[in-house]
Amino acid sequence: MSDALSDALSDTLSEDSPASRKLIAIAGNPNTGKTTLFNVLTGSRARVGNYPGVTVDRRIGEASLSKAGAVSVLDIPGTYSLVARTAEEQIAIDAMLGLDGQERPDAVIVCVDAAQVVRGLYLVLQAMEFGLPVVVALTMMDEAGRAAPDSAELGKRLGCEVIPMVASKGRGVAEVQAALDRRLVAPKAVPPWRWQPSPWLHERLAPVAAALPPSWPASDAMALWALMSVEDGDELRGIPPALRKAARLPPEEHRRVDGEAIAARYAWLDREVGPLVLHAPDRKRSAKVDRVLIHPAFGFIIFVLLMMGLFEVLFVGADPMIRGIDQLFASLRGWLKQVLPDGIFAHFLTDGLLGGFGAVVAFVPQILLLFAFLGVLEDSGYLARVAYLMDRPMRAMNMHGRAFIPLLSGFACAVPAIMATRTMERRRDRLLTMLVIPLVTCSARLPVYTLIVVSLFPASTVAGFLPTRGLLMVSMYAFGMLSALGAAWVLSRLLPPLRGPRLPFVVELPPYRRPRLRDVLLMVKDRAFQFLRDAGPLIVLCSVVLWVLLDFPRTPAQPSRNWPQAIASAATSERPALEAQQESERLQQSFAGRLGRTIEPAIAPLGFDWKIGIGLIGSFAAREVFVATMAVVYGLGPDRDGEGATLREKIRNERRPDGRPVYTPLVGLSLLLFFALACQCSGTLAAVRRETGTLRWPLFLFTYTASLAWLVSLGVYQIGHVLGG
Repeated sequence: MSDALSDALSDTLSEDSPASRKLIAIAGNPNTGKTTLFNVLTGSRARVGNYPGVTVDRRIGEASLSKAGAVSVLDIPGTYSLVARTAEEQIAIDAMLGLDGQERPDAVIVCVDAAQVVRGLYLVLQAMEFGLPVVVALTMMDEAGRAAPDSAELGKRLGCEVIPMVASKGRGVAEVQAALDRRLVAPKAVPPWRWQPSPWLHERLAPVAAALPPSWPASDAMALWALMSVEDGDELRGIPPALRKAARLPPEEHRRVDGEAIAARYAWLDREVGPLVLHAPDRKRSAKVDRVLIHPAFGFIIFVLLMMGLFEVLFVGADPMIRGIDQLFASLRGWLKQVLPDGIFAHFLTDGLLGGFGAVVAFVPQILLLFAFLGVLEDSGYLARVAYLMDRPMRAMNMHGRAFIPLLSGFACAVPAIMATRTMERRRDRLLTMLVIPLVTCSARLPVYTLIVVSLFPASTVAGFLPTRGLLMVSMYAFGMLSALGAAWVLSRLLPPLRGPRLPFVVELPPYRRPRLRDVLLMVKDRAFQFLRDAGPLIVLCSVVLWVLLDFPRTPAQPSRNWPQAIASAATSERPALEAQQESERLQQSFAGRLGRTIEPAIAPLGFDWKIGIGLIGSFAAREVFVATMAVVYGLGPDRDGEGATLREKIRNERRPDGRPVYTPLVGLSLLLFFALACQCSGTLAAVRRETGTLRWPLFLFTYTASLAWLVSLGVYQIGHVLGG
């Protein structure tokens, strides 16, 4: 190969490599069509990761421009301002300025709602103060109507290109691409500040600018950001002690700094942009609908009915898909058992590895349906109304209004519910919500509740017409929600990371819009992929560990009889029962069986024996495993759905050596409460680990819920026993 050809090939590879591409960032207020523009520009060429050091999603894709060629496009989380006091709010400034090891964008598209142009341009002014090359995308022109300003005149006053567009319909997209080409190929000088700090503010900026890290831009804009953002109690990462010291001002001076900067920016916008807005946006239709949907009484009733519909979809709609997945994996496991020689490897592959992976995939249908539903509510503008509606009752428990949606989602499954906490802005609120979601009664508890209630409680009525079993089931669901709210109230007062002041709840009520199906489907796809990638491996690992505990040693040290001989000599009809008894004895002497006997002294005060102990050990991988494990303990083989009458009869007829029943209604109540409070789900712990980025919080969650479950069950059983239960 010639040197010239090698050089040409090297240049081509360098130009096409991701590291050499120009970077475009898309910023803007929430609900301004930012993600829609991102999807239009990148198509399906988007990937999802995390911003460095935090768990907030980072979406980056590829786009092609006619002159600049292939470029990378970064979707920055929506923000009203670049001032930051939390780690999540810091993401916008880090991404736009290339801080914290990130690449600095070569250009920034700021999406501005054409119907709320003055408010949206506040972010544009801040970006320009930092010297960023900006292209303004004036979005949702169709909704703004006459309220939209003249884009050409607006561009002259801002000193940058302003492109009117309707991204959902493809209008203005080509113009935005052309404007980006002009910005990247022949960049223009960034206009100067629109206002000048007062002499008093200049004096405060000088020592802060001197304390900025060498890797940060040395400018008055960066110093002003530090003065307005860095303060006692913030959640910002990577702020050097010297900068914190320089930015520390008395509270009254902090308020003066904020007031001067904010007032000066809005004064310029009102003076220069205000005259371009000739008509107010028409929000009459949204206002009429809001009179009903955020009404204190009617709005709550409508929301409850909507959530009931969601539960019906999650319970009923996901059930055929979950059953189909179970059948698929059962068939695959059965086929592998036939083609593979019997041995440890075959059992590990079918029962351990494949069984664990099947448990992971079984979560996906509920995740898909839940996030599709939430995506439609978010895109339509209704989810913001729900947060506003529920803020007052949640406030009494020191919780944020947005926490109500993840709590309700927890009735289906805690894993997607924990992922749904991402809609909450502050880490304190997300963390508090994540720590109480597992107390909400999820669908995995339903098989356990059904088995216990049907086996140990009579089919009688209360007050002559209320069925005892049905009332007990409803009470367990109510108990779960009340426990979650009570735990939130206690934890927010005991744990320092959760004690912070409850910030005022401010939410924008966007106009109602038709959900964009493509955006919703892309979001659902991303969430499902993230779950399989991040939570899946830990669930599989826990399932494999549980398989080892239940399956070894494979041969009991002291079998009660010669099982192979007994099975071989028995009649064909008797062999399944003998094989099940052999499996039961092997399980009793397995590592899990020994653990069950080891923990029996700790659980005996709750009314539980070693057999329930084995079931509890299995349930800590996934609650519904309790039913299958108990079926194996009693030598009945798998009975995953708890519908078989045989297991219920075995439980009902189990006797102690003195003839007393092992399982009584009091034992059943104690067991119900234990399952209601303990976090017995590896998937939930994996999700908390993923969202918090540390093992500390999942370990705390497991410890406090297990301790709470033990104490409540102990109190109920012991008091009931004293009363003659």
